[in-house]
Amino acid sequence: MITRNMESVLRQMAGSFKAVTITGPRQSGKTTLARMVFPDKPYLSLETPDVRRMALEDPRLLLGRHPAGCILDEVQRAPGLLSYLQEILDASSAPGRYILTGSQQFGLMEGITQSLAGRTGLLTLLPFAHDELERGGYASGTLEETLFKGGYPPLFDLGADPQQWLDGYLTTYVERDVRQALNVRDLTLFARFLALCAGSVGQLLNASRLGADCGLNHGTARQWLSVLEASYVVFRLAPHHRNFRKRLVKTPKLYFHDTGLVARLLGIEAPDQLLTHPLRGALFENWVVAELLKGRFNRGKKSNLYFWRDNVGLEVDVLMEAGGVLRPLEVKAGATLADDWLKSMAQWSALAGQRAAPGCLVYGGRDPWERGGVQIVPWRNVARLAAEI
Repeated sequence: MITRNMESVLRQMAGSFKAVTITGPRQSGKTTLARMVFPDKPYLSLETPDVRRMALEDPRLLLGRHPAGCILDEVQRAPGLLSYLQEILDASSAPGRYILTGSQQFGLMEGITQSLAGRTGLLTLLPFAHDELERGGYASGTLEETLFKGGYPPLFDLGADPQQWLDGYLTTYVERDVRQALNVRDLTLFARFLALCAGSVGQLLNASRLGADCGLNHGTARQWLSVLEASYVVFRLAPHHRNFRKRLVKTPKLYFHDTGLVARLLGIEAPDQLLTHPLRGALFENWVVAELLKGRFNRGKKSNLYFWRDNVGLEVDVLMEAGGVLRPLEVKAGATLADDWLKSMAQWSALAGQRAAPGCLVYGGRDPWERGGVQIVPWRNVARLAAEI
C-alpha cells in the first residue's frame, strides 16, 4: 500500500477538530486513507442501499449505533445527516469522532457550511502525487508514461490497464455523477463536451466556444463545467489580480486534476504518441500545475496558484503567492534548456520589482540547473518544489 502524504495532516486535524471531512474525486483513495489512519473506527458507506436508506429515514438510529463515532463514506448521498451530526458534535468536546468523505461538492459543502462550520476540518485528496508513487516504487520511467497513466490509485494498487480502467471510470463515475446532478440524457453530447474540455487544457476558458462547438447554449455549458468542477474532474486557475500598470487578462485557465484522464479523452492510446502530440506541452503544463496543487492540498493548505498574462501577450505560466511575495514559474516540455525560455520571467520580474521572488522553470529534462538566479527543475523533482510553496 502506498503511503499518502496527507496522512500526518489528517491525524493532526483529527486531534484538533470534532470531525474531519475528506473530499476529492471518486477513486482518489479517500476511503483507503480514512480506514488506514483510523482502523478502529466503524465504517459505513452511504453508497450501500440499506445504510443510505437508514441515513435518510432514521438518522438518529444510524448514528446512535456508533456513539463513539465512525467513518461515514460518500456522505453527500445523505446530506440531511449532517444536521444530526451537528447535534451530536455540539454535545461533546471529544476530537476526531467522525471522519466524513465525499466525492461531490454540490450539497456536501453547502451542508457542511450550514451544519458543521467550525466543527470539521476540511481536506482535499487528489490522485497520487509523483513523490507518493516514487516512494511506493510505482513511478513511471518516462515523462510520457507519467502523463499517459495519471495517478488514480487503482492503476497502481490493482495494476489495471490504463485505457480500460479510465474508460470505465468515465462511464461509471463521471457520467453517473453528471446524470445525477444535471439529468443529462444525451451522454454522447456530454462525452463530446468532455473531449473538447480535454483539448482546451492550459488555455483560457471560453465556455461559450465550448458550448457552441457542442450545440449548447452558454448557460448550459457553464452549468456542465460547474458540475465537472464539483466532481473534481476539472479546475480553473485564476489570473493574478496585480497588474503592475498593465491591462490584464481576467479569464481563468482550464485544467484537469489528472492527465491520464485527459490523455484518454484525447484518444491517446500509448505513451509514445505523446512524443509528437500537438498537446504535449499543454499536457505537461497541466501535470505540473496539478502536482503543485497536490502539494498544497496534501499539507492541508488552500491553493496559492495563479497565472499572469497581460493584453499584449506577456505571460507567466504560474505565480505562487506567499506572504505578499510572488514566485514566477514557467513550464516547458522540452528536454534541452533554451535561453528564450527565461525571457517572460525576466520581463515579469522587472515589472514586479520587490514583490518578485527568484523564478523557477520546470522542464522535461533530467538535470537541475541554475541560470541567472532562476532555479531549473527537472520534471522528476517537481514534488520538492511543491513542498516549498
